[in-house]
Amino acid sequence: MDEKTNVMRILEQKKIKHETHSYVGTGAVSGSEVASALGQDPKRVFKTLVTVGKSKNNYVFVIPVEKELNLKKAAKIVGEKSIDMLKSKDLLSLTGYIHGGCSPIGMKKFFKTVIDISAEDYDTIIFSAGKIGYQVEMSLSELSKVIRFTTADII
Repeated sequence: MDEKTNVMRILEQKKIKHETHSYVGTGAVSGSEVASALGQDPKRVFKTLVTVGKSKNNYVFVIPVEKELNLKKAAKIVGEKSIDMLKSKDLLSLTGYIHGGCSPIGMKKFFKTVIDISAEDYDTIIFSAGKIGYQVEMSLSELSKVIRFTTADII
């Protein structure tokens, strides 16, 4: 892969086992299209969602691309009365990522992160490498070496 994203650099620096995938030039936009372009089961391809709680704290949820985040379950897991999706216009300044290229690794600062429990069903999961067109694939045990997260039923 010619282009390296910050996520890839972080993983290489920390010697974390991962694979990279590119779907540049496929025209894939939605998560399902990305999974299809990569020839992967969409249940193994995850998207990174950034939310804001009633307390104004931000949280990151990582869920399968074809699923919807259950805001009630998510709020309960992080101890908030309610949470809402972060507005797209606020994403870059908060995380350093743009909509469609958001990764749980390498955000400007660390936010409490919850990965859907279904990720535990797979040896590896695939998620954004921090730039549209690029994905990384790794196990949850390798991911836990670079970010702190919990798993829960959030879809």
